[in-house]
Amino acid sequence: LAACVSAPVQQMSDARQAITAAEVAGADEFAPQLMQESRELLERAEREIAEERFAAARYHAVEARQRAIKALAAEPDPGE
Repeated sequence: LAACVSAPVQQMSDARQAITAAEVAGADEFAPQLMQESRELLERAEREIAEERFAAARYHAVEARQRAIKALAAEPDPGE
């Protein structure tokens, strides 16, 4: 029960790390939509934490991380 009412600190950290890794790998170039979605989800999670909506924040942080991981795994366009 405590996990349900506490801020999703680990999930937020994981999302930030995944976004940073994707940025370093150049995912903004070959997966810009996924990167934008990832950042928007993280921002939403941050707002939800400020509103103490921790379950929603946890969900959106996990989604942000997953989108960043997908962006990182995306293949660069071979024409570039």
